[in-house]
Amino acid sequence: MTSPKATVDVVVLTMNDRPAAFQEAMASLLVQQDVELRVVIVGNGVEPDHVPAGVRTAVLLVNEGIPQGRNVGAAALAGPDSGEFIFFFDNDAILPAPDTLARLVDEARRHPEAAYIQPRIADPDTGLTMRRWVPRLRAGEATRPGTVTVMAEGVVLIRRADYEQAGGWPGHFFLFHEGIDLSWRLWDLGHTGWYAPGIVIHHPATDPARHADFYRLVARNRVWLAYRRLPAALIPIYLATWAVLSIVRIRSRDNLAVWLFGLREGIKGGHGQRRPMSWATVLRLARAGRPPIV
Repeated sequence: MTSPKATVDVVVLTMNDRPAAFQEAMASLLVQQDVELRVVIVGNGVEPDHVPAGVRTAVLLVNEGIPQGRNVGAAALAGPDSGEFIFFFDNDAILPAPDTLARLVDEARRHPEAAYIQPRIADPDTGLTMRRWVPRLRAGEATRPGTVTVMAEGVVLIRRADYEQAGGWPGHFFLFHEGIDLSWRLWDLGHTGWYAPGIVIHHPATDPARHADFYRLVARNRVWLAYRRLPAALIPIYLATWAVLSIVRIRSRDNLAVWLFGLREGIKGGHGQRRPMSWATVLRLARAGRPPIV
């Protein structure tokens, strides 16, 4: 139980494409105890369906992507009564217990240096925690808590003041790697992240490659991420390391061609404002177990 009771702004995105899962997610959210909730549902290119009573909505006329949808939701709840925290919640996730959010807030208060608290995400049927959900390199140790340098952005609690100071998500990324961008920015502002695997949130174990633009967007956004956040000397090292790993992992010629197209797209520009991290932040990230070249 938290003391005093925290106010949590919750941002949920929808495209009205998974009504059953969405309603289960909202039901698990609205029964949370020992926190004050302010919830907004952002319709990304749609007018949201199945909106519970008392929940706000925001509508984007076209689908502007996940990070921009999150930014719009956070802005819709901003103001003098805005919450101490923002919880970004995928619309097919489930909070398995009514004290899940309160426990996340307790973790945040035990770790005031952490701008964000990452729970452990697990498939509800198998209990599997996928490697991409564990925000560190040694992803096989999914139940080990500790300081982390990136985040699994679909289910994460962030201090609103830190989120606003960082400038929010990179909205033009559309999808993929926006969590690394925000994490690095938060670290560069002097904060950290904390992984709390004892707090579990359920999410189906899906393959991100199911998205038609997966290989293009992951390539483009990796380049944009490097240009936006890394010191100039680290950009070629980071991109070379990532390119070698990607080429080894991508076994389909067609997928590799799409990946190369995205790489060229990223190199051409469009990354937005360049605000590289300091060398002191590079050292802090390295000491935390993940130098920003991997």
